[in-house]
Amino acid sequence: MRIWIDGSARVPPYEQLRAQLQLMVSSGRLEPRERLPPIRALASELGLAPGTVARAYRELEWAGIVEGRGRAGTFVVDEPPVAFSVVERQLADAAEAFADQAKRLGVDQPSAMLALETAFASRSDPDPDTG
Repeated sequence: MRIWIDGSARVPPYEQLRAQLQLMVSSGRLEPRERLPPIRALASELGLAPGTVARAYRELEWAGIVEGRGRAGTFVVDEPPVAFSVVERQLADAAEAFADQAKRLGVDQPSAMLALETAFASRSDPDPDTG
């Protein structure tokens, strides 16, 4: 599972984590009945406090995307209530490919994100429908 938390972002870490996990469920990268990593293990892996991960899991549970089963862990529900369009699925795939390529090149996340932001900024017309 590839999750990136940007400590310099304006979005709080728990929200970054929640959004990425929701995207993984929506795109099918986390399948129904799949167990999420234990809170402490994921917190340690991401360099976050366990309470931060717990909050993200709690918000996903409130949204009906995952369910906590006590000591057994947290699991994606059988039928997550998350709609995911074809365009969003293609965007998620493109993002995965970009991240893989950046990693192969030995580029860290901040540098890769800067390259992506620079590419967007260099586009004279951000809306392809008006072109």
